[in-house]
Amino acid sequence: MSTALESARRVSARIEGVVQGVGFRPYVYKLASGLGLGGFILNDERGVLIEVEGGPAAVDRFLERLPAEAPPLARIERVATEPVELRGERSFVIAASRGEGTPAVQISPDMATCDDCLVELGDPGDRRYRYPFTNCTNCGPRFTIVAGIPYDRPLTTMAGFEMCPACRAEYEDPTDRRFHAQPNACPECGPSVRLLDASGAELAGAAGEGPGDGDAVARTAQALLDGQIVAIKGIGGYHLACRADEEDVVAGLRGRKRREEKPFALMTRDLTSAAALVELTGPERQLLSGPQRPIVIARRRPEAIVAPSVAPGNPDLGVMLPYSPLHELLLADCGVDLVMTSGNAGDEPIAFDDGEALALLGEIADRFCVHDRPIHTRTDDSVVRALDPGVRAEPLIIRRSRGWVPDSLPMPVEPRAPVLACGAELKSTFCLARGDRAWVSHHIGDLKNFETLTSFRQGVEHFERLLQLEPGIVAHDMHPDYLSTAYALERDGVEQIAVQHHHAHLAAVLAEHGESGRAVGAIYDGSGYGPDRTVWGGELLVGDLGGYERAGLLFPVRLPGGDAAVREPWRMACAWLAAAFDGAPGRPPEPLAGAVDPGSWEAIGSLCRTGFASPLTTSAGRLFDAVAALCGIRAEVSYEGQAAIELEAIAALAPPVDPAAAYPMPLLDEQPGPMVIDARETIRAILDDLERGVGPELVSARFHAGFAAATVEAALRAAERNGLDAVALSGGVFQNRLLLEAVASGLTGRGLRPLIPLQLPAGDGCISYGQAAVASVQSLTSPSVESVPR
Repeated sequence: MSTALESARRVSARIEGVVQGVGFRPYVYKLASGLGLGGFILNDERGVLIEVEGGPAAVDRFLERLPAEAPPLARIERVATEPVELRGERSFVIAASRGEGTPAVQISPDMATCDDCLVELGDPGDRRYRYPFTNCTNCGPRFTIVAGIPYDRPLTTMAGFEMCPACRAEYEDPTDRRFHAQPNACPECGPSVRLLDASGAELAGAAGEGPGDGDAVARTAQALLDGQIVAIKGIGGYHLACRADEEDVVAGLRGRKRREEKPFALMTRDLTSAAALVELTGPERQLLSGPQRPIVIARRRPEAIVAPSVAPGNPDLGVMLPYSPLHELLLADCGVDLVMTSGNAGDEPIAFDDGEALALLGEIADRFCVHDRPIHTRTDDSVVRALDPGVRAEPLIIRRSRGWVPDSLPMPVEPRAPVLACGAELKSTFCLARGDRAWVSHHIGDLKNFETLTSFRQGVEHFERLLQLEPGIVAHDMHPDYLSTAYALERDGVEQIAVQHHHAHLAAVLAEHGESGRAVGAIYDGSGYGPDRTVWGGELLVGDLGGYERAGLLFPVRLPGGDAAVREPWRMACAWLAAAFDGAPGRPPEPLAGAVDPGSWEAIGSLCRTGFASPLTTSAGRLFDAVAALCGIRAEVSYEGQAAIELEAIAALAPPVDPAAAYPMPLLDEQPGPMVIDARETIRAILDDLERGVGPELVSARFHAGFAAATVEAALRAAERNGLDAVALSGGVFQNRLLLEAVASGLTGRGLRPLIPLQLPAGDGCISYGQAAVASVQSLTSPSVESVPR
């Protein structure tokens, strides 16, 4: 015995990352047992703790295979090993979880139904045939049902469902793929679906009705086929659904929801049906079928059988595949593509509570497909676009939510105390940071009403409970009127740090890429509060996480009427014409003649001349709006970014633009002082082309090419003057794929490194992470400071 012990070795392994609720313990159990090792594995507040004992060669083989063969949903970020004292154990066990100390464990995001569960779902001989809540450790809800950690059933919304003997046996069997699958259930013991009318009364099915007698899912599908609008409770909240191929049905949903033109998302059964709707590249196919199952924006096929009201005036469609068994069954039963849009009214957050849904959506939906598994955290669908693989293989994330949250991100500088960063106003997120990790929240929405602010507060409270994190530092935007700023200033007993909006954009990209030094930042968006109290939005910055300086800006023009100019792009056309010609023309140019009242045009021209109620802005977003209006594309908008989106879309209809044909956009570069990207000459050239009858498609393509070229040249000069080689691209304008790819390719061609957001949106969804990074650095140097130019 002593000889055997002397030749044995025992090692402790601390595993951190996404390793709970993803089948990691049974995987380790099988691996260790197969190698003849003794020891144990357990979950605790930091992740997973393993001790293995046996022959040195077997222990080495275990440690080598451990990260390489991990389950598909596991993500190992750190493995720390150390030798420990021998115990003489010959068998390997899964020990009880421990929940002591400060949690640092990472909860897995919600993931789409795996292939094994889909087989069971469609097998008439399986006990989970057509069961809408089939899941295992490789798939199913996670973040939306968890209330605390360790991630065990009593701390999820499945706590109220007692497992039947068959499910309990699976749950307790380390060799079963449902071992410790916390949402594990079956028709005998788990949640169930009901179909309700708009008053909340249950609609019972009658026997003999065909597939799935008395099956609420089958009856929901029939209601959809009959042209009804159905509120469907999914994983993270309610969708409003209807068939996508009948114009009167889709238009009816638009009218009831009061959503004039913003595109609806579509859900289609599989890749084959998706390919009938949109032109799919290889990357887009991978995104659609990946475990996150986001909405993928792709180019619509001309022959796609889709009602015009699904995406009016937009050549793209947002398409996703089913990601829950309930969705799989509905799409299979319907046999048609479905509109699947957020279950809300106006700009409110999506409904996720049953009573709330009936109250808010009762005047929109004819039927309610509900279930009794509570949702703990409402979570929207994520939205992505694929980029040209030559620019980058990873997608451009437009909205980061289901499927990605609550994955953590690295915090390049550990803050002096835990940080809460409150984000901006539009596309709101918050961020919590501790040590070397940061957790960016799910998409909250636009913080412009009480309902969304309430959702924001609830989200912060939940994350703080989940992480057992009490912030000592609270970061916020410099804008004094944001609700997120007001919330931050309400927090007592904390150090407060104000972070300039565009510096937060720059910092978010640098932190994601692990860049510790300075870089150039091209930050283009709609608006951000500048330290000079003007409206910034077309900025060339040079800086790092600790500070920045303004190296360049877009030529400033008036923002006539303030926020009204965002809703009415023709105002920005007037402002840019006034700047380009030293005074706006007395009447609207021809493309706007029928859309703008001459008296209103004259009044806005007066505001531009006097500056009354018209602050200066360098906003790139408003320049895109102006060009769209001048082209006659959009005089007014019904949703944020509409004019720029449609301007980008028509550019794809033009032939490729030779660099020599791009519109001029010179740099005013008188040192010292920042460069000025001067678009006045661009506006004059656009107006000249339009008057000569050049089509808006070519005008848009030339504008994109000119703006991209000017950005590359300005960034190159800033980089050369500061001895830098990296350029961060951020801000909502860089969600424009045409612009982003042109700028990134141009920078690469000039020997620079373009840094494109990785796991966060280029828009304001990244602001909270950038604020956390800035606050982490500044908290170590000077307390209670603002992120201002240095």
